[in-house]
Amino acid sequence: MARLPASALIAAGLLGFFSPLRAHTLARPIVAAPAGKVMGVRDATLNVFKGINYAVPPVGPLRWRAPRPLPRWHGVFDADHFGPACFQPIAPAGVYTSAPMHMSENCLSLNIWAPRHAQGMPVMVWIYGGAFVGGASSDPLYDGATLARHGIIVVTINYRLGVLGWLAHPQLSAASPRHVSGNYGLLDQILALKWVRRNIAAFGGDPNKVTIAGESAGGLSVIYLMASPQARGLFSKAIAESAYMVSTPDLTHDRHGMMSSEASGVLLAKKLHAPNIAALRAMKASTLTAVATAVGFMPLGTVDGQVLPAQPVRIFARGKSAKVPLLAGFNSGEIRSLRILAPKPVASAALYTRIIRAHYGDLADAFLTLYPPKPMEESILRTTRDALYGWTAEKMVRVQTKVGEPAYLYFFDHGYRSEDRAHLHGFHASELPFVFGNLESTPPLWPRVPNTRKERQLSRQMVDYWANFVRTGTPTGGAGAPDWKAFGQRGYYLDVGVTPEVKTHLLPGMYRLNEQVVCRRYVSGTEAWNWNVGLVAPVLPPPSPKCP
Repeated sequence: MARLPASALIAAGLLGFFSPLRAHTLARPIVAAPAGKVMGVRDATLNVFKGINYAVPPVGPLRWRAPRPLPRWHGVFDADHFGPACFQPIAPAGVYTSAPMHMSENCLSLNIWAPRHAQGMPVMVWIYGGAFVGGASSDPLYDGATLARHGIIVVTINYRLGVLGWLAHPQLSAASPRHVSGNYGLLDQILALKWVRRNIAAFGGDPNKVTIAGESAGGLSVIYLMASPQARGLFSKAIAESAYMVSTPDLTHDRHGMMSSEASGVLLAKKLHAPNIAALRAMKASTLTAVATAVGFMPLGTVDGQVLPAQPVRIFARGKSAKVPLLAGFNSGEIRSLRILAPKPVASAALYTRIIRAHYGDLADAFLTLYPPKPMEESILRTTRDALYGWTAEKMVRVQTKVGEPAYLYFFDHGYRSEDRAHLHGFHASELPFVFGNLESTPPLWPRVPNTRKERQLSRQMVDYWANFVRTGTPTGGAGAPDWKAFGQRGYYLDVGVTPEVKTHLLPGMYRLNEQVVCRRYVSGTEAWNWNVGLVAPVLPPPSPKCP
């Protein structure tokens, strides 16, 4: 692809990041990377570089195109502050709502935390969650300093969100050299990984020891990257926290109960009164984002035969995902903070039972054993949790184990007083402050983690587990932490309650039931598999010899 000339970079405001050296900057770390010289900031133990652009700004005619690598820059890139977040709607007040962020379409940047004397260190590349609608690498929750002080380099990346990152449309496909569209946010992630592979050695990292990691939509991104042939060789390990292997729309055909991605794009353009892509490109990014969100555009990956060659569930089931060590898991209270994904309780236990029997047929007894009508609300929360997150985590570790890679499963069931008082025990993403060692950097409405010895010790242990997995492929804990065993034949997992404890056979029967449900829906070709479970599930297809 052609590179943008310097004049285009100036117009995009990129050259404002570059500056000549001055006397007062000489104490700041300067790295001569293949991309160009970068100047960061220094603390007692780390060199930190923020807001490094890894792609030509995807603006104007480059909106809805695959990202393009930046040409090598001249001068010094001043990496002392985070880049802007990618455009996203203003979120309503809630547990995940962060402080207002500066947003821009010129948002493809990354940040690096590296020990000052790093040389050949393993690297973790963090991909934020937010349903592909929100999120930013500048979120204080993702500050990589604590993890980096445990002997790894931490990189956090921005990628395009919402309609700007995931729109597919026949006109975009026709104009593409590969005749596909969509997946721009995923292509951003892949280009960021290529940037890391080419440049991270200059910051003290080992390009052959890169672990991709993410939570929620970041975990789904890990699934996509493990499934994508275009990401092969760019990472050597993977971490998927609360990932969800849901059905993915096809580019051109309505399949699995989902409208094709191109048809969704055409429908959105009509709702925006845009006759063509030129009209959509002429719209303000903020307007596009707000209106697309308001009319229900749902950003997801697209099965296009190239970036995502097939349904991720099919790729994993056939053992065709990237053969790398894996750490994956989910939280006990995932849906307590995501109740929009759970159906409303019905009037009686008898009605609950009748609905489940009508919809689950020969699997109804197994369902009702796991999710009985009393207590109904708890069963509903567990039903959606397991269908989205529990089955996905165990599916991934089972597949990686089968192909001969070490795989580690966890179940985060930790709670504390303010969290439990808010009825949010083990809620979605509640492990993140402990994993990053940032107990005091949560969003304003997040139940405040108490500053106690118990909570600090658990965080130290989780930081050790995650950092050591990045370093060695084995998640060993610190002092007093049990040895986390690979899933293997006995189904080992780490139960993170008051303290970590190694157990076997997580939630017996959960995986088997959901595996059958997903397999039958996939084989039928007419039903999606996501949060349409339990009381709102469609009638389950009959048994299939393809679903043993």
